[in-house]
Amino acid sequence: MDIKEIQNLIKFVAKSGASEVKLEMDDIKITIKTGTDDKADMPTYVQQIPMSQPVTQALPNVAPVAAEPQASAPAASEDSKYITIKSPIIGTFYRKPSPDKPVFVEVGSTIGEGDVLCVIEAMKLFNEIESEVSGKIVKILVDDSSPVEFDQPLFLVDPS
Repeated sequence: MDIKEIQNLIKFVAKSGASEVKLEMDDIKITIKTGTDDKADMPTYVQQIPMSQPVTQALPNVAPVAAEPQASAPAASEDSKYITIKSPIIGTFYRKPSPDKPVFVEVGSTIGEGDVLCVIEAMKLFNEIESEVSGKIVKILVDDSSPVEFDQPLFLVDPS
């Protein structure tokens, strides 16, 4: 089961109205709890049996996510002419392909569609994140080796 299937499962469970779903397969055990019962603040845990690193807070904590856009509303008006590139998965953000290599992009770098911008490690898999737009990197919003959430902004790009 890959990360996209897990994300789709989380979305499906959240829409279904179920308060808790447990799924056990060969090497994966997933428990998804939604905020419909008294334990509304319980995070969702995705755990692989030979546990190396648990992935916590996968999705259903909706309240903090809703609060973030309101807090950054003034900044959003300044950055409205820029395109935001967001994380498609949960994992650890890396600006370099390996510690001894140079970074993929810097502020001021010109990028094209399909250019690799960063790598996100999820469950020991390194996923190259490619640009879907052409333009110039205006701001890098995440520090190297930092954890990122699904749909978290990573880069601001000036498409002009």
